[in-house]
Amino acid sequence: MNRLDVLDWRRRVAALYARVRELDPAAGHAVWVAGREELFATHPAGPLLPADRERFTGLPVAAYDPALRFEVPVEPAAPLRREAVTGTDGTVVFERVGAVALPGVGTLDVWWLDQYGGGLFVPLKDPGPGYGGGRYVLDTVKGADLGSTGRGLVVDLNFAYPPSCAYDPVWACPLPPPGNVVDVAVRAGELAGPWGTP
Repeated sequence: MNRLDVLDWRRRVAALYARVRELDPAAGHAVWVAGREELFATHPAGPLLPADRERFTGLPVAAYDPALRFEVPVEPAAPLRREAVTGTDGTVVFERVGAVALPGVGTLDVWWLDQYGGGLFVPLKDPGPGYGGGRYVLDTVKGADLGSTGRGLVVDLNFAYPPSCAYDPVWACPLPPPGNVVDVAVRAGELAGPWGTP
């Protein structure tokens, strides 16, 4: 894997999410699952270790649940700065720009990656069957962006996925801080599976 491979991965992820935004949510979810599985199985910048790629048969993803898709305003929240020290990216700085209230689930902080280019970041940690270190719902820097509607930011927990460090320890990933931890088990999105997840 080289940097041009990573660039291509990010372009493909951004294109995948652009396609998802054109479709109704359930159809978009099916396209997302198939697209991620193809990338994991074939792309040189995919996060699977070589041995895991050889035995890869698909990602463990829950069936689409429309009750876990929200279009919500980003509500004000007290300013907060968070620095995540990573082994691969140095210190990554986040600024809290607000929060989203997800009925029946809880409230999640919305972060701005305060680095070159910037972007929104919404991680999630729950006691359900997802990756124990938490999952990402939005990471617009890397193309994981479900967009907005007239009602607000699209936060669809069916698109939650583990960060790359769940599959390969060479990656260092910011994990959800306390404001992104909920008590409700979120049985949606990509769940814990045999591909390097605990």
